[in-house]
Amino acid sequence: MKSLLKPWLKPDPENSIARRCREDELTKARLKYQLWYLSFKGQQGPRVDWEGKQLLMMSSNDYLGLSDHPLVVRAGKQALEKWGSSTTGARLANGSRSFHHELEERLAAFVGKEACHVFSAGYLACMSAVSTFSSRGDLILVDRNVHSSLWSGIGLSSARVERFGHNNPSDLQDILMSEARELPKMVVVEGVYSMEGHIARLPEIIEVGRGNNCFYVLDDAHGFGVLGDRGQGTAGYLDCVRGVDIICGSLSKSLSSVGGFVAGDKTLIEYLRTHSKQCIFSAAISPVQAACALAALDILQREPEHRLRLWDNTRYYKQLLNQLDLDTWDSETPAVPIIVGNKERAYRIWKNLLEQGVFTVLAIAPAVPPGKDLLTHRGFSPPYTLRPRAGC
Repeated sequence: MKSLLKPWLKPDPENSIARRCREDELTKARLKYQLWYLSFKGQQGPRVDWEGKQLLMMSSNDYLGLSDHPLVVRAGKQALEKWGSSTTGARLANGSRSFHHELEERLAAFVGKEACHVFSAGYLACMSAVSTFSSRGDLILVDRNVHSSLWSGIGLSSARVERFGHNNPSDLQDILMSEARELPKMVVVEGVYSMEGHIARLPEIIEVGRGNNCFYVLDDAHGFGVLGDRGQGTAGYLDCVRGVDIICGSLSKSLSSVGGFVAGDKTLIEYLRTHSKQCIFSAAISPVQAACALAALDILQREPEHRLRLWDNTRYYKQLLNQLDLDTWDSETPAVPIIVGNKERAYRIWKNLLEQGVFTVLAIAPAVPPGKDLLTHRGFSPPYTLRPRAGC
């Protein structure tokens, strides 16, 4: 069919931005090797259907295995029937519902904070936790290995930025000693580093900042539901809740939903609701998302066996990897990397595992430090049973 566009309305095929996209080498490599964006046609517990074969899912963020728990599924169905599919707007305007407030109150109480706000994505929550509370003239001190969402928030802040060595309180202290004590400072860390599996040295990091006018932001997306005697997360596990100003995280991991949250003192959360663009201009999470997260939070608190199984399986899996003399980067958590060291070899291992029916995620530089190209493994919870628990 002859184009109805006038010649002068057609995009210029020679414009620089379009040409840059067409010629981008990373995009070409991704399409050639099919490294990411694999699409599954079905899922049954820990197995997914891909191109006519079943794969064992070994890189899930569903730490507690609750995404197909009967109570979570039923809660989502009931919310859909009662509220419909969408809130159709931002919380500031027409999108706020009673189930948002219930989820926020429950999350705040669980992590030990006064108040909470839920977002439509964990990425938005973590971005907002940094960009909202930092301003031009402040200094942001950030662990160099934090997640992209936190870097995005830092980029929006207009604050000066200094990186300190990964999980290195001494390096942080050296930077603090070179700065004026009265200068407003934000310290940004993760509770559990998702690529490395390391737990933040939070007590030491808080201690070195004492008396230096520091505001602490903790991204606990991979610690929430996993660490602590109740799964309350890294700050609770390390008895540092009072030392952290803001705890942010995700609903898409241990809570088997979609979305994110920011928790803190009531004054801080109300300030967030007044100033955060990610909060003001984003649609509220759907009834189904909220209901599934609430049901998962109930299960997390009533049924500790899911978390216990996760840790049993993690310990057993690490034993197997150690027997094979594989480098797991001294992971302390269910986020278990296998360090390969260069992207070509990592790709070959990833491809071979895929052909053998095992799905993992490949992470290469610059997503990880040079020489740390790896395969990520996580989420070994029910319905996985890597070995029977004692007495079972």
